[in-house]
Amino acid sequence: MNEDTVELPVRAVPAALNLDTVPVGTPLDWPIVDGDGTLLLDAGAILVGVEERKFLFDNFKPQRGDVPDASASPGEAGAARTDTSDPLAVKDMHLTIGALIGVRLHVGSAAPMHPCRIIGFAPNQSLFATPPLFEGKILPLGVGENVEIVAIASQAVFRFVCTVEAVCQLPFDYVVLSRPGVIRRLRERKSIRVRARLPVRYGVGETGNTYEGIGLAKGVSALGMSLTASWPLGSVGERLRVAFRLKSKELDTTIETTAIIRNVQKGVAGEPAVHGLELDRLDMGQQMAMKVFVFDRQDDVLYWTNGSNK
Repeated sequence: MNEDTVELPVRAVPAALNLDTVPVGTPLDWPIVDGDGTLLLDAGAILVGVEERKFLFDNFKPQRGDVPDASASPGEAGAARTDTSDPLAVKDMHLTIGALIGVRLHVGSAAPMHPCRIIGFAPNQSLFATPPLFEGKILPLGVGENVEIVAIASQAVFRFVCTVEAVCQLPFDYVVLSRPGVIRRLRERKSIRVRARLPVRYGVGETGNTYEGIGLAKGVSALGMSLTASWPLGSVGERLRVAFRLKSKELDTTIETTAIIRNVQKGVAGEPAVHGLELDRLDMGQQMAMKVFVFDRQDDVLYWTNGSNK
């Protein structure tokens, strides 16, 4: 066991920063990342004032991101945990026709999930599904290829591996997936919000391709988040551009989307402002990533309700 503790010192890490080495009011010469390599600010970003710089150091561990391997992932996403519960069968998932599933071509990797839907079940527990899509086009699958599946049922998310048994085009396009291998289950509670610590890059307004600042999401639901920033970023009803990375046992996904400000709690005496954001333009793959991230952290529940609070 002690051998595991000697790996960290030999990892390449970014150079640590301090208040004196991060300029205010001028473009950054290098990107800034958090202690785990998560991007906080791109090169060229500008910290507007000392309050924003203080917020950066109060909430993160800023480090230079231009050092080789600075953003390398520790690889924890690929580490499998042994499931000691009783084996689950297809019927135990309570999937229905039309249930959303995601297909990953490279099992155990951080490759993106491609959305499709279940259209039928066979007596031998094989699954019939619409072909997965990528940028609106059918993603080619090979017969005999193993694929990783994340299935979203009414009360839980399930993960398993299937083999592609057939790719059919008549009378319409569909695929046949083998009986699932070991099925892992994540329990869901409706409208759950979980504790998180997500660096979120933001841009004011819904148009543009750059991000002006960095905030911290401390609470996340499937369709929203509580975002803390050094000052109020807008008024209720206005939009922001946001970018963040979701890392969980099941997924490693970067989300770039827009959000509506639903409420703002302005800080007093220089304290940060807290924004309730609704992510209302998530595509199917992004929705799946948000749900899996939330379900995967159910032990860190802040609260859950029967409503749609973000």
